[in-house]
Amino acid sequence: MSLEPGTELPVQRYVVRRSDLVRYAGASGDFNPIHWSDRVATEVGLPGVIAHGMYTLALAARAVATWTDDAEVVELGAKFTAPVVVPDDETGVAIEVAGTVASVEDGLATLKLTVTSGGDKVLGMPKAVVRA
Repeated sequence: MSLEPGTELPVQRYVVRRSDLVRYAGASGDFNPIHWSDRVATEVGLPGVIAHGMYTLALAARAVATWTDDAEVVELGAKFTAPVVVPDDETGVAIEVAGTVASVEDGLATLKLTVTSGGDKVLGMPKAVVRA
């Protein structure tokens, strides 16, 4: 895909299920019960079990890899602004990642990202910088 400034990148959609959270917990070592127990999640004021913030960011990185044919990522960052609530069913919840090429300078492309779930932004100021 061409990384020209202003290029809108096609939306990437990922479905997250509770089983994905279990696998991520095993891989990351983050077994915080807010990621698997409705009881604990609601006791601490959350609307239900939520996806790991780093898992959500990893899905954004997956979209970047798709758009750039696995270009080297030089920088990836975001603020965790809203939880992704994952229901206890087989349907799960969708996370959508959209992007725009903000700039290309000195062999680096900066991508402005938008990461949403249910129409709500779940990451604040997400961006990636890749080797163009």
